[in-house]
This record gives sequence, structure tokens and C-alpha cells, in this order.
Amino acid sequence: MEKDHGVLSDHSAGIEEHEIETTLRPQRLSEYIGQPKIKHELEVYIKAAQAREEALDHVLLYGPPGLGKTTLAMVIANEMGVNIKTTSGPAIEKPGDLVALLNELKPGDVLFIDEIHRLPKVVEEMLYSAMEDYYIDIVIGEGPTAHPVHFPLPPFTLIGATTRAGMLSAPLRDRFGIVEHMNYYTQDELTKIIFRSAKIFRTNIQDEGAHELSLRSRGTPRIANRLLKRVRDFAQVAGKQSIDSAIVKQALTLLQVDDHGLDEIDRKMLLTMINFYHGGPVGLKTIAANIGEETNTIEEMYEPYLLQIGFISRTPRGRLVTPAAYDHLGIAYPTDKKQ
Repeated sequence: MEKDHGVLSDHSAGIEEHEIETTLRPQRLSEYIGQPKIKHELEVYIKAAQAREEALDHVLLYGPPGLGKTTLAMVIANEMGVNIKTTSGPAIEKPGDLVALLNELKPGDVLFIDEIHRLPKVVEEMLYSAMEDYYIDIVIGEGPTAHPVHFPLPPFTLIGATTRAGMLSAPLRDRFGIVEHMNYYTQDELTKIIFRSAKIFRTNIQDEGAHELSLRSRGTPRIANRLLKRVRDFAQVAGKQSIDSAIVKQALTLLQVDDHGLDEIDRKMLLTMINFYHGGPVGLKTIAANIGEETNTIEEMYEPYLLQIGFISRTPRGRLVTPAAYDHLGIAYPTDKKQ
């Protein structure tokens, strides 16, 4: 017999959307679902730093978007019992912006920089001494009155997050003592996340419904939660008392999300490569121009998952559509293609 999880309620009785988003984020490592290797390692590093009464070493988290890098940074700060200041690479436009952020930190605090690969070079270079020796040198004044000031900093932890680790310069990357790669989540992990989120949303979801949703979530918690919200809307309007596999399939078919989690853009990308370029190899810029998307969007949001599930492969000459993708799309694989 199917088990229900949570209690269905209407929107007026629900929690405010921003409060829900905050609640969806686990607060401690014990609540964080998935990434077991990273969790175990962080537990060791955090306990050791606390035992020595030192700031945690600088942490670099990298991997595709939506896997919980920001959430993990907040969890680390909570486990260390310190405050966290959050920003992003594009938001720090000049050295003065970085100085203002660093000036607010107390000993042991965390500075979290999302999209750290997009830091301006002049800001990145100022970070080197801040990370390594806890000081920065700044110039006060202009013209003849300008003079350098040595500005000491309290020991702090920089947590950088990026979807493009390869774009980080070697000097910056080498200053992170803890480097962790965030992996896609398993279906079992995503199912647990969906149950947890459904409870927070005060929404009933059956086992098969949660499993079906996990299949279509691209191994990504952010997508799982987004799809759960949309399916919840369909279930409510349809008068369903709980979310079952049938309403998940119905809703996600309308949203053009198939049973592998591929959406309209994924299919457009694959079909363009097949129909116009014989399945490849074809360059990323050519694909982007054909489907009307930015190359960065394809490279960060779509390509990693298609690579992960084996639907495309990368070669020195460009991207190739694999036989598995042809099979999924119901298209015969060309007999004249060489692997």
C-alpha cells in the first residue's frame, strides 16, 4: 500500500515562499542529504579546526549548478558556530568592495563567494595575501598624498563555489586547502530530499510519485524542488489529495520534462546535432548559435548532465551524440558512423 508523506494544505495556509526556501536548506551536516564523501571529510576537518581553536582552512566547492554548494557553505558556518557573509564574484567589482567585506569579518567567520571564477583579476590578486597571511595592502588617498596601508585581518575561512573550476587561476586554486567536487545525486538521495521538501510544503506525496519525480530531476536537488512545486500546483488544481505517479507524469509531460529529465532545450540541442550535423562532432559555438542559447548556458546547465548520462561525448573536434541518445529519442543510429 502506498504511504503518504506530509499534509496537504492550500496556498493561504502555506508558509511564505521566502520562508519555505530558507527552510528547505538543511542547517547541519546531519540534515544534509547526499554527498557522503564530502560530508565525512568536512566533519573531520571541522572537528580538528575546533579542537585547535583555529579557523577552518579555505574551502573550494565545485560542480554543476543546483547541487547545494551555497547550502553546504551555510552548513559549514553553522557547524563551526560562526557567522557567514555571502556574495558573488561579479558583485565584487573593485578592491574596495572586497575590503568592505573583509572588514566585517570576525575571527573564524566565513566569507562565501559564489561564482568565484568571475572575480576581477585585481580583486583576485588582493585575495592571495588575505587567504595566505591574513592581511591586505591598500592605497589610501590619491596623487602625491597616496600612501600604502598594511591592513591586518582576523583568521577567516573563504569558501568559494564555482561551476567552472577550470577557469580558476592556479595561484587562487592552490590557496584552497580543502577542495571538494560536488557530484550529481542518486535517485534514492533525491527521493529523500523530495519527501523532506514535501513535508515542508505541507503536501502529501506517495512513494511512487516521489520516485517518479526523482527520475526526472537530473540528479539535482534544486530541480527536484522546483518540479515538486509545479507538480504540487497541478495536483491541487486537479483536486488530488496526494501526489501520485500519475499526476507527476501528467504534469511533467505538459512541462515537456521526459523520463530522463530532459527538457525542451536538451532535446533541441540533441536533435539539432542529429538533423543538421549528422550527430557530430560539432562545436559548442555552432550548437549555441543554432538553438539560440549562450555557450556558457549550454556548458554549465545542459552539457554536464548530458555527459553524465552518456547522451553526448566530447572529442577534440567537438560534441558527439551517442547511440544511447539516439535510442532515447527513438531515432535509428546511422550505420555509417564510427565510434
